[in-house]
Amino acid sequence: MSPNKLLLSYALRYPGWIILTILLGFSSAIFNGISATLIVPLVIGFLSRESLQLDAGPPLIRKILSIFGSGEGGDGIILMFGVVMLAIILKNFAAYVTSLVSFSLAKRLVNDIRKAGIKLILEVDLDYFVKVRTGDLVNKVNQEVGRAANAIKIGIQLFVTLITILIFVGILITISWQLTVASTILLVLVTWINQSFVKRARKFGKILSERSRNYSTALLEILTGIRLIKSVGNEAAEYQRINNFLNEREQAEYQSQANFAILGPINEILGILAMLAIVFLGKAFLFQDVPPKALIAVLGIYLFLLNRLLPVVGKLNGQRTQFANASPSTEIVANFLRQDNKPFMDSGNKLYQKIEQGIRLEDVSFTYPEHQDLVLSKINLWVPKGTTLALVGSSGAGKSTLADLLPRFYDPVEGKIAIDGQDLREYNLRSLRQAMGIVSQDTFLFNTSVRDNIAYGRENTTDSEIFAAAKRANAYEFIIELPQGFDTEIGERGIMLSGGQRQRIAIARALLRNPDILILDEATSALDTVSERLVQQAIDELCRDRTTIVIAHRLSTIQKADQIAVMEKGQVVEIGTHQELIKQGGHYNRLYTMQFDRSSNDVINEAVNNALFQTSYEIRTRLNPMIGFLQLVVDGLVDSSEEQFSFTEEAYHSAIRLLKILESFEESTKSMKPEG
Repeated sequence: MSPNKLLLSYALRYPGWIILTILLGFSSAIFNGISATLIVPLVIGFLSRESLQLDAGPPLIRKILSIFGSGEGGDGIILMFGVVMLAIILKNFAAYVTSLVSFSLAKRLVNDIRKAGIKLILEVDLDYFVKVRTGDLVNKVNQEVGRAANAIKIGIQLFVTLITILIFVGILITISWQLTVASTILLVLVTWINQSFVKRARKFGKILSERSRNYSTALLEILTGIRLIKSVGNEAAEYQRINNFLNEREQAEYQSQANFAILGPINEILGILAMLAIVFLGKAFLFQDVPPKALIAVLGIYLFLLNRLLPVVGKLNGQRTQFANASPSTEIVANFLRQDNKPFMDSGNKLYQKIEQGIRLEDVSFTYPEHQDLVLSKINLWVPKGTTLALVGSSGAGKSTLADLLPRFYDPVEGKIAIDGQDLREYNLRSLRQAMGIVSQDTFLFNTSVRDNIAYGRENTTDSEIFAAAKRANAYEFIIELPQGFDTEIGERGIMLSGGQRQRIAIARALLRNPDILILDEATSALDTVSERLVQQAIDELCRDRTTIVIAHRLSTIQKADQIAVMEKGQVVEIGTHQELIKQGGHYNRLYTMQFDRSSNDVINEAVNNALFQTSYEIRTRLNPMIGFLQLVVDGLVDSSEEQFSFTEEAYHSAIRLLKILESFEESTKSMKPEG
């Protein structure tokens, strides 16, 4: 479907509004034509104090004027004045209501298209977001949709303007078809001259859309990466970058506005020239049919009608320019709303109820869309209900990818994943994902209260349930110490909280949802020791009696897992319990030994540092009085030889004690070093 047809389909959802707009525009054009036809006769009537009557000339003009010539004295003029004023009032009222209806229609279209865009964003697969920039999406939903809907509104206004032009042209033809043909040729010439500006408007519209998209993307990147920008002191460079985008966007807007603004002066000049030409032609065409006495009146009526028509033609040209300027947005939005060029996950018909047996992966292979290299190859695993499977391995082994297949963020290219023998693709997608809880290293929190973040994704949640989940997640104590407790706003992505606090809120959220299947993706890998201990306790509570898939970097956290699958280059190379894999002496044993040695060194270094601190404290404690005693002797402040001997002896014993402390420290550090 073409862009215009796609967007027109949204407009046709409101046929009543469109018909009302057209009828109002038609009424406004009729009243405008009546008032324009009678203005000149009214002026002549006021000047001559009697209604203008024509014995010859255009039949339509003679018939209209005869209506107002039937009264006595000035009654015809008064009646004509009343009709003119009523027509002007009705014309402007209809134009006002048309403007309101057109504005309301445009707003409805904007909301409909934005809702369709947001719905599409929520339904499209994750792979789509890998290929597009977030700022580009924001720009399409906000600015491009508004400009596209404005193009539809301008299109309707174009139609109404054409109706007005046709009515005026019809009246002009009844006066003199020859003069109207000549006038039409002149107006076509004016329109042809305007066409070059229309082409320029389309060009500037494309440039403006592109530069607006670049600006929105850059601004969103700055807002998203503000912590990194500040951490490296790159504020000036980012300001210059966004400033360049702003300047380019401003230049495009200026060019577009300048192109639009020049239309008025050009049309005015062309209009005056066309008017003078029509006066000359009118005298030649009307001289044969209209007596000289009435020629001025008929030509005056014609010129006044034409003069009222020219701004409408200028308005038409302006609307065409605006439509051309906004038309690139219709193409952008139409392409954005297309579904045939975007990935969507098919949903099955079977509602997920509860796991009864377990999860089985049969010969599962996977490669990312538009890539050829296999990320997973022939994976076979069985996870019985209520047990924990831990996935370990080096970075890039495929652990997180395998976990992403369970909630169907992606589907295998070969093999299948089944729950209780039922292929995941046969389950209703929403019911399947609602039965799963996912806690990852990169926890996302909304910029709202702690209460709302814990209750997210679960309707009709009571405070008691939220409090209970927070307590089970080891989060209740720190939450009640926040300024407003559970009602505290935690900032963008939970910036007011530490990493461990964010993780515990995410675990509380998962506990509240009570998922049937739990996926933990390195939930403690980025935490300090204290936070890790608290989070691990919360995770142990969360995993109780659940079917759990754990992706672990620290092997000490998964030693109690029912199964541990070691992955290398997208394949499962070992599987078993912790003790079984240690005995095998394979990949897992090497990973564990490396981490254990690293952990042991960390413990030793911490112990050495603690011993050094304690020894330093002891030495300072002993050394200060010893120096004080010796200083008294050196300065000759001791009166008797007995006191001098006593201070010297005390300093000697302090030195002996210092020596013993140093020897003890040396022995303790030697004993901490690993053998070999």
